[in-house]
Amino acid sequence: MIPIKFGTDGWRAVMAEGFTFANVARVAQATADYWSAHPVAGTERTVVIGYDRRFLADRFAAITAEVFAGNGFAVILSPDPVPTPCVSFAVKHLRAIGGVMITASHNPPIFNGFKLKSHFGGSSDAATCQAVEALLDRNPVRTLSLAEGLRAGQVVRRDLRPAHFRAIQRLVDFKLIAQSKLRVGHDALFGVGAGCFETLLAGTSCRVTTLNGRHDVMFGGICPEPLAKNYVLGAAQLRRNPQDICLVTDGDSDRIGGMDGRGKALTNQQVIALLLHHLVRNRGGRGTVTKTYNTTAMVDKMCAKWGLPLTEVGIGFRFIAPELMRPGALFGAEESGSVGFAGHIPERDGLAAGLFLLEMLAMEKRSLNRILAGLEKEFGPHHYGRYDAHYPLEQRADLMAWLRANPPAKLLNSRLATVDDRDGVKFVAADSSWLMLRGSGTEPVLRIYAEAPSAAGLARLLRLGVALTKRG
Repeated sequence: MIPIKFGTDGWRAVMAEGFTFANVARVAQATADYWSAHPVAGTERTVVIGYDRRFLADRFAAITAEVFAGNGFAVILSPDPVPTPCVSFAVKHLRAIGGVMITASHNPPIFNGFKLKSHFGGSSDAATCQAVEALLDRNPVRTLSLAEGLRAGQVVRRDLRPAHFRAIQRLVDFKLIAQSKLRVGHDALFGVGAGCFETLLAGTSCRVTTLNGRHDVMFGGICPEPLAKNYVLGAAQLRRNPQDICLVTDGDSDRIGGMDGRGKALTNQQVIALLLHHLVRNRGGRGTVTKTYNTTAMVDKMCAKWGLPLTEVGIGFRFIAPELMRPGALFGAEESGSVGFAGHIPERDGLAAGLFLLEMLAMEKRSLNRILAGLEKEFGPHHYGRYDAHYPLEQRADLMAWLRANPPAKLLNSRLATVDDRDGVKFVAADSSWLMLRGSGTEPVLRIYAEAPSAAGLARLLRLGVALTKRG
């Protein structure tokens, strides 16, 4: 029995090594034991299960359904691959005890994963995941065959997309979007979001062009993550067929990225700044903004100018979700392109974010690049980058200790102001430039993040980050 550990959002492992049918059944049984022992008032003994386009994801979902059915839960099982936020929305609005999404999100194609969703419609917190881990192999796996469960009505197949799509259309001025005649590109990165914006905008004046939408379990040879390095195929198509904007979603469509209409990549930080700008300036939104502390400093400057409370939390959207449920919340954002909106589900939702960006263009009637130029003029240039380095897991703790004890005196030409070691180590300079090193919570990777006022400064900080890994 291999050890199973939950990371920042669920358990992920390489298929046929750790992620096997038997191990998925073990995790499902432990989750069933946890929810049986910890009922939530006002919820039903129901579990919602979805899956993405990864290899054998439908079979892993079926096994998960069989285990929950074998433990006396009613199961709602998606009949087709479905975006993660559709599952989260269904959990909350069907008052289910919880949900499971079979996905490894943005990880390489050889991975798959098991995301836990709690009754409130968001990712389960660390305490819940640890409690599930503690119940592994406590009881033998109990199953009811899928065929028998379907025949008895204990397992029901239901399309989870329509209800979620209606909900996110209500979040925005959909009539305005419908009349905007926007040319919308959508790079699905071969993920489960393919066709979603075509469905959402069907019957409107908008024209949607889906890029990289075919079902390919190898994701066209990329990792389905909204990063510029993965936009090469989509950018080439946009140069041949320009749009007003190109939305980008990751493998399970809970993250958002973007390109301009001609294939120039936006950083996720620019997308976050655009969304915050739109929520406050165009929609008149007020309230607390929450960000993870590896997210752009432009958010800090925007909140300071507009008098918005800002809460900074650790990395992982599970730390943002509780803040979105507090009274007076407005918006939450994480470096990876994960964003959430108060009044919706406390969950990242790439499809909802895409509609807000379209609403922004429809309201402002300016090009995406002109809006970005205005933000840069007002708040200053912010060049953001991330480098993923291979680094032995067993040496990670020693490196972090060395970094805490040996901070650089300056970043670029600005004196060091603070050192933050809540999750990894982050060095912040007086001019708001910063450099951060942190181990991934889902992959055997050391991430190096940096932000600077210029592209050259960013490159210098990333080189410094790499050098620090060799000194530690």
